[in-house]
Amino acid sequence: MSKAPDRREFLRKGLITTAAVLTTASGALNPAMSFAESPPDLVICHGNDPEAMTRSAVEALGGIKRFVKPGNKVLIKPNMSFASGPGAGSNTHPGIVKEVARLCADAGASKISVVDNVLHSPADCMKLSKIPETCKDIANTTVSYAKNKRLFREVKVDQGKQLKSMEVLADALDADVLIAIPVGKSHSSSGVSLSMKGMMGLIFDRLSFHTRHDLHESIVDMVTVLKPHLVIVDGTRILSTGGPGGPGKVIPLNLIIASTDMVAADAQMVALGTWYDKKFQPQQVRHIRSASERGLGRMDLDKLNIKTLNT
Repeated sequence: MSKAPDRREFLRKGLITTAAVLTTASGALNPAMSFAESPPDLVICHGNDPEAMTRSAVEALGGIKRFVKPGNKVLIKPNMSFASGPGAGSNTHPGIVKEVARLCADAGASKISVVDNVLHSPADCMKLSKIPETCKDIANTTVSYAKNKRLFREVKVDQGKQLKSMEVLADALDADVLIAIPVGKSHSSSGVSLSMKGMMGLIFDRLSFHTRHDLHESIVDMVTVLKPHLVIVDGTRILSTGGPGGPGKVIPLNLIIASTDMVAADAQMVALGTWYDKKFQPQQVRHIRSASERGLGRMDLDKLNIKTLNT
């Protein structure tokens, strides 16, 4: 196991050095507010059954039919790029992926693609993540990995500060609905890896983000193009240290976060988790702060309509 970075290193690798320690739990971030009857900005669902939690969270956001219409092509982007089982915390829980795919199928999706650009052996990733096995009986659903360059298409990044263009998985560009289902985990280069960072699994040349460009601004550039319609962050357990691939400290949180706002979802996961044995605020993660400043979402959790559920 690699040594976990200390707090100073964590801040250096991608965090803004403002007030570091959260003094309250999730309740302090989500005070009771009065809102008109409309879907909340964000849902936090606690429980021990990942599939039931997923159903409840999506329903609280307005139901899957808010996002998926009959005949739609859906692309689901989980974390499944490491050759490890669900308990390791580096891949998304297969039950969450299964339930999202099932909901999409029930809504009439004509094609449901579950895809990641894996980092380890594709065969080992597919087997050990258990995602293909779990999803095999869901109508119109395929689980695959994207490694061949012919599967990608170059697109311009009109709002890019670092990136002028990038090669994106064509199926993601052609999908009617893009759903991000990352697991909450630490990351040795970006501090954390959540829905925004996870979109790099739909990019052919990820190495350039790390070697030729500012990683955090490149992540934000990328999500100006790849904007998920629905984000579900797997917090059933988080890889608190040693990410993105582990091994590291796995902490059970027994929750999921759902939102249409990728910035808010990532911000909430940062606030609820413990990272490198410390608590951090969302604005300390540089790509979250930058995405908020660039108008791609919100990290002011105290001003959002947040609904908390228990299943």
